[in-house]
Amino acid sequence: MLTKISIGVLTLTCASIVTAAPLKKFERQRLIAHLELTQSWLQDEVAGLSAAQLQFRPAPSAWSVVEVVEHLRLAEPIYWQQLKDAVKAPPTDQKPAATDADVLWYGIDRTSRQKTEARKSPHDESIDLTKGLDAFRKLHGEMLEYVRATDEDLRGHLVPKEDVDAYQWILEISAHTERHILQIREIKANPNFPKK
Repeated sequence: MLTKISIGVLTLTCASIVTAAPLKKFERQRLIAHLELTQSWLQDEVAGLSAAQLQFRPAPSAWSVVEVVEHLRLAEPIYWQQLKDAVKAPPTDQKPAATDADVLWYGIDRTSRQKTEARKSPHDESIDLTKGLDAFRKLHGEMLEYVRATDEDLRGHLVPKEDVDAYQWILEISAHTERHILQIREIKANPNFPKK
């Protein structure tokens, strides 16, 4: 027979458990669509570029197209690991500071630019575009597989120091790719970009 104390403890315990909620259908569709979009878009933007076009720098301190791809190869596995770590942590009912719209806007608003960490910066003079694209495709394939199958409560896990939940973080990884695709388009639009 349960005592009043044990009933009270059981009630408090149950009340403190954060209920898990899998992705809503439209949320899953949004993530899949965005990841598929950025994966194919990046490949389209760099397809057929010559070595001179890939190596062109609009300014001495600016990245070339191949360096942008190398940045994605270096940075996105770090972001993906942050997602995995966030999902392993206990769920929370705390809400993120950012909205989904904030995350999507980050992908297209290049008016605010930040210097990236050294570990995410291209640093090898002999960067291989094929190697970079292969790594990018493999990682995005892994992310797509995860998004298609996960039953995790992505809204119930925050990514430390990023002010987003795990759902938003996957969206932000894809928006980060979009941001750099737009950077590649800016490089290609430069009047001094090689014709061949």
